[in-house]
Amino acid sequence: MGKADPYRIKLSQLRALVAIADTGSFSEAALQMDLSQSAVSHAIATLEEELGVLLLSRGRQGAVLTPVGKHITEEARQVLKSLQNLCHQADLAKGLQSGEVRIAAFRSVGTHILPEVIRQFREQYPAITIGIDEKSHYEIVEEDLRLGLADVGFTYLPTKPEFDAWEVLRDRYIALLPPMPQPLPDPFTWADLAAYPLILSTSDDGDRQHLESLLRQHQQHLKPAYAVREDSTILGMVQRGLGATIMARLAAKPIPPRLHVAELPITLERIIGVIVLKDALLPPPVYAFLETLWAIWPGSGE
Repeated sequence: MGKADPYRIKLSQLRALVAIADTGSFSEAALQMDLSQSAVSHAIATLEEELGVLLLSRGRQGAVLTPVGKHITEEARQVLKSLQNLCHQADLAKGLQSGEVRIAAFRSVGTHILPEVIRQFREQYPAITIGIDEKSHYEIVEEDLRLGLADVGFTYLPTKPEFDAWEVLRDRYIALLPPMPQPLPDPFTWADLAAYPLILSTSDDGDRQHLESLLRQHQQHLKPAYAVREDSTILGMVQRGLGATIMARLAAKPIPPRLHVAELPITLERIIGVIVLKDALLPPPVYAFLETLWAIWPGSGE
């Protein structure tokens, strides 16, 4: 008996094999494939002849896969899945000759997460325009998606049920203190932090509101001496010895030299996620952008 020739195997034979495995009978498989039972039987017979092995046992219990038939059926499923992926990529390509992806995000996402994603995306899809609208509050990001002003948003998780959401990363809050000759106390306490004037973002800033909400859960309350809108200004003030701050690590990058970084007495973090409006009919460029994002930040994948 000669070797099986893969070029003689037909997709219709593989589909018939998978259909019989799923339904348990030739007649049900024929109905599923909208073929006659004899056509399905012929497809299996010619496949078995080509492979030189028995794939199915026929009996009163219906069609039962043989041990080798089980292995070959799983391989057939992978072949058919690969074919579906091939068609999906072709369909995507048809809609990727032009278009735009509108992104709403807050500053640290725009500064530290998006640039590499956009670079790789533009290498693959140079004709697609990327628009980034930076917001001061994650709730404004969510509102932009509701109003149709953005296709993709970055917010804090958990979010509202009207969005499909995927986690991108977890960003821990840290204390940043001015340069000092002595090392930080170990362990670092709230009393150690309270020894400095506290510099925070303004009260309408989404990140400050999120931080205060987390602290309230631990019976901690902030009393800032300064309220400053820009993160870079806050870091500059800390660097000059005007006080200390609590800031998400991603927002603080790049941390100025000589600043002391301390872990908070309790672990606090913001969970950054990417969202799209649930059940929205998104254009192909948006799906392609999300696939690029998931490839770079695997935490966001499905």
